[in-house]
Amino acid sequence: MSLDPKIAARLKRNPEGLVPAIAQQYDTGEVLMLAWMNDEALHRTLTTGRATYWSRSRQEFWVKGDTSGHVQHVKSVALDCDGDTVLVRVDQEGAACHTGDRTCFDADRLEIVLG
Repeated sequence: MSLDPKIAARLKRNPEGLVPAIAQQYDTGEVLMLAWMNDEALHRTLTTGRATYWSRSRQEFWVKGDTSGHVQHVKSVALDCDGDTVLVRVDQEGAACHTGDRTCFDADRLEIVLG
């Protein structure tokens, strides 16, 4: 099976055939991480209920939690208005970040300097 052609037609991919995917905790709105999906990763996510991404560094599919145990159970998936970003609302078990932090945005907050 492959991604529904109606969904595939809406996607605006980068030159590598990928779209950014934002993982968000479904009940709190907490932004957990950003990863990448190709058509097959999105298809697998929609048909298995497990967040599946494309690892650019390993050049392979990556089902979140298969090695770490920190599973993302998919609650909903949406495309943005331009079709160039996927929002995956999940129930995150444990840390979302490979560093062990709850989110990939916990460790390096930048100072805002106005004026």
